[in-house]
Amino acid sequence: QVQLVESGGGWVQPGGSLSLSCVVSGSIIEVYAMGWYRQAPGKPRELVARGTTDVRVAYSDSVKGRFTISRDNATNTVYLQMNSLKPEDTAVYYCNLDILAEVAPGSFDRQFDLWGQGTQVTVSS
Repeated sequence: QVQLVESGGGWVQPGGSLSLSCVVSGSIIEVYAMGWYRQAPGKPRELVARGTTDVRVAYSDSVKGRFTISRDNATNTVYLQMNSLKPEDTAVYYCNLDILAEVAPGSFDRQFDLWGQGTQVTVSS
């Protein structure tokens, strides 16, 4: 069974940095697409960054130049480096993946739209 577990959230002052991690457990053959989304109180979930590789990534205008998504295939981990944080970045951040997993010996399953449980990021002075 594939699971996504985010970590790295917390409280930071404006202008500070945080690095979020999303560890994917299970027998992962390939990560086709990776993404980070966020949801602030009273607002819908929104895209932060999404891409297929470290370089083919689309960022929302609100985080472009400040956030960077990356992945480590060896450890099945997706990262979100967040710099120059602003109070409006406060939200619960979610990892989202499209993957190919081995669900049984020799049996493979393309799994779309997998979500983690989220990690809270609070930016305030």
